[in-house]
Amino acid sequence: MSRAGRGSSMPLVLAFAAIVLLLVAVVVDASAAYLVRQRLDALADGAALQGADAGAQGADAYDGGLATGHLAISRAEAEAAVRAYLHDTRAALDHPGIRATVRVDGDRLVVELTAPVDLPLRLPGAPEAPTVRAVGSAVVDPDAG
Repeated sequence: MSRAGRGSSMPLVLAFAAIVLLLVAVVVDASAAYLVRQRLDALADGAALQGADAGAQGADAYDGGLATGHLAISRAEAEAAVRAYLHDTRAALDHPGIRATVRVDGDRLVVELTAPVDLPLRLPGAPEAPTVRAVGSAVVDPDAG
């Protein structure tokens, strides 16, 4: 067989190498985002527990006494407890730009954290400033219902 009839395998090798490099970049970036989300999940759960505990034990919860009705969550006290928890755990050092949203839904406190992710590799077409979101919640009275 002549050399001209065989063709070059170099373009095929380069194409496969580019595909493999792209897949490695996707896996590395996805893993980094997953690890950040796992840490945010833990922070959101801890903040929700702290916020629900403080929000249900605050002065607003005890105005009517404990003998009647269910405990209510004070949104203001819960937000203050969530901010204090995030400050005490130094969340802003690990996740610069972290934002917390606190929501009271009946006897449930929901904490949503969002933070930008610094991905190790830049993929073409990827967002300029990707963010990760985590939600944690805590219930004040699990037996109520």
